[in-house]
Amino acid sequence: MKTAVINVSTESIAQAAALIRAGQLVAFPTETVYGLGADALNPAAVLKTFAAKNRPADNPLIVHIADLSALPQLVESIPPQAQKLIDAFWPGPLSIVFKKSTLVPAETTAGLDTVVIRFPSHLGARQLITAAGTPIAAPSANRSGNVSPTTAQHVQEELGGVIPLILDGGAIEFGLESTVIDCTTSVPTMLRPGSVTQEQIEEAIGPVRVADEAEKPASPGMKYKHYSPQTPVILFTTPEALPAALLARPHKSCVIYHTEALTELGDASIPISHNPTDAAAELYSVLRQADTLGCDAIYIETFKKTGVGAAIMNRLEKAASDFIG
Repeated sequence: MKTAVINVSTESIAQAAALIRAGQLVAFPTETVYGLGADALNPAAVLKTFAAKNRPADNPLIVHIADLSALPQLVESIPPQAQKLIDAFWPGPLSIVFKKSTLVPAETTAGLDTVVIRFPSHLGARQLITAAGTPIAAPSANRSGNVSPTTAQHVQEELGGVIPLILDGGAIEFGLESTVIDCTTSVPTMLRPGSVTQEQIEEAIGPVRVADEAEKPASPGMKYKHYSPQTPVILFTTPEALPAALLARPHKSCVIYHTEALTELGDASIPISHNPTDAAAELYSVLRQADTLGCDAIYIETFKKTGVGAAIMNRLEKAASDFIG
């Protein structure tokens, strides 16, 4: 299959929407990462998504809507806490878990009685959903477990020849997958951190529980190794520990850093912003860049686990094979 890469426009969105309605897959930009879209209400189309990504069958998909009027058809009810989150953060990079309606097929929810819904702020994404006339199930547009795509070129590297169309909307805004919070539990449960932070959510609805990694996955990003380049990733917390680690590994190494003192360490050094919000937008592109350098290992300086830093560390800890102090 030849994969077309077309800039987002009225014409290309119409073409992509026709493919979605025909049960095909289309990659498209959102404000978080590029998604791999299928008709969320078409079981056969949804199964194509799992096959294209080599995605485990028990890993549910996020259903994207373009208008709040679509929500009642997809869920049994809207709990009060969920409504507060909708009012505060939609449209935007927050996904909410509801009890699903009978309209949503089991293939989309990995057999669960819950469904994850997101109302994206990206105009092109909303235009595609509206033109398709159906909610779109869209995990990240990459092979399962790999680094998520933040440009159309990243999608082409992962899924070129597998899907018919990639809509190119340029670089994305936030750079991390959406925050996911479960509003079907007695205390709302954060299943995956993202650009909407725990602190912001708690300001809107009060205390939330953070899910344990051992729990059954009710949303993407909970169970499996994710966000991983092919080169082994090693996290480090203190600049002082890094030179000894590099000396202990005589092969070529790459250092991704945000502390200025680390500029000259490693065979290849790649800076990333010290500001977590900016670093989040850069993270996946930097990981992909480092993965092309032929290094024996990629050393990455950690961030504090507060605000967006918590989301960055969630991704890095899932990608890492080792950790040094």
